[in-house]
Amino acid sequence: MPRITKPLSNTEVKHAKPKEKVYNLADGGGLQLRVKPNGSKLWLLDYYRPYTKKRTSLSFGNYPEVTIAQARRKREAARELLAQDIDPQEHREEQTRENELAHSNTLKHIATNWLIVKRSTISKDHANDTWRSLDLHIFPHLGKLPIHKVTAVKAIEVIKPIAAKGSLETVKRLCQRLNEIMVYAVNTGILDQNPLAGISKAFQAPIKQHLPTLMPDQLPLLMQTLSTASIKHATRCLIEWQLHTMTRPSEAAGTRWAELDIENALWKIPSERMKKKKPHNVPLTSQALALIEVMRPISSNSEFVFPSDRSNKNHIHKSTANMALKRMGFHGVLVAHGMRALASTTLNEQGFDSDVIEAALAHTGDNEVRNAYNRAEYIERRKPMMNWWSEHIGQAASGSVSIAGARNLKLVAGS
Repeated sequence: MPRITKPLSNTEVKHAKPKEKVYNLADGGGLQLRVKPNGSKLWLLDYYRPYTKKRTSLSFGNYPEVTIAQARRKREAARELLAQDIDPQEHREEQTRENELAHSNTLKHIATNWLIVKRSTISKDHANDTWRSLDLHIFPHLGKLPIHKVTAVKAIEVIKPIAAKGSLETVKRLCQRLNEIMVYAVNTGILDQNPLAGISKAFQAPIKQHLPTLMPDQLPLLMQTLSTASIKHATRCLIEWQLHTMTRPSEAAGTRWAELDIENALWKIPSERMKKKKPHNVPLTSQALALIEVMRPISSNSEFVFPSDRSNKNHIHKSTANMALKRMGFHGVLVAHGMRALASTTLNEQGFDSDVIEAALAHTGDNEVRNAYNRAEYIERRKPMMNWWSEHIGQAASGSVSIAGARNLKLVAGS
């Protein structure tokens, strides 16, 4: 007959006295209370490992922190695992590793890794703007939270005050960015599912508003105002440069001398400076080249065509043109980015090929093969269109003084 172990009583456990040597009190089912000479008492489970059948012990913690009832529950849980050929010690270690990993993977930590990947598909300015919005609105509240504890309820509570102020575009972008981070976490095996999939539905959608721009027949007004504006010479050159080249404010502000192929009248913008991370070549008209010559004595000692006032080691800020337009009286009427829309509308009205216009604006679709073909084919077709646009700007400036036009006349007269 197998030996039956009598379960320990609370009194026996409580009054077990230390001896010169370590000894054990059996509770049955492999559960032991180990009493050490220093008086400490430790719960242990003796068992045989599945498959190897080697004898080992698993600690359940010290008494009285772990009561006899708790130790017995731990024993039963371990025996259930053993019945499934699962080593309870290995199971505990695996759970500990998973728990530590989950708690080290904070929202901010995962967002950092996500942005490293995302940077390969967006411009530096876009990446910086993305991080600033998260750092300002999300991380102070949820950044240190393990990502598996970031719930829809918590995220919505953080975003609600922003929505209450009417900043619905900010709310929309934050919801999008949080969802992208969660999808990244799912795709990298950190989460099983995205808990924030529907949070945007908790807020009012922003009314789509186009960036302020002028109508084509208002271009003369812009050129006249620009000719009399009390702004710095370099700022005026920057505005005309962006207008002639149809580029984005950040692309124009960051123009580098090394990007300009004067001999072939081409501006080669590298992929890392473009919104869609695709290189973009801009055919330079005589008016655009004239602007470059105006800037050469001002900034030839800098890496940038339009250097910052504070240091020629940096380029002029991308918002400089915007601020100048605001001071010129175009607040709420025209923004720097809106000059692209002005060019697009004018060229479409004149019957230019819409695909060529889109290529000039560096608008790309999802078809990579077609995009590559378009870049190669449209560069020649864009040249006459860009020449027409620069001539049109010059005509709009008649009666006023365009830097590009005036400089171009001098070049022609001196040739």
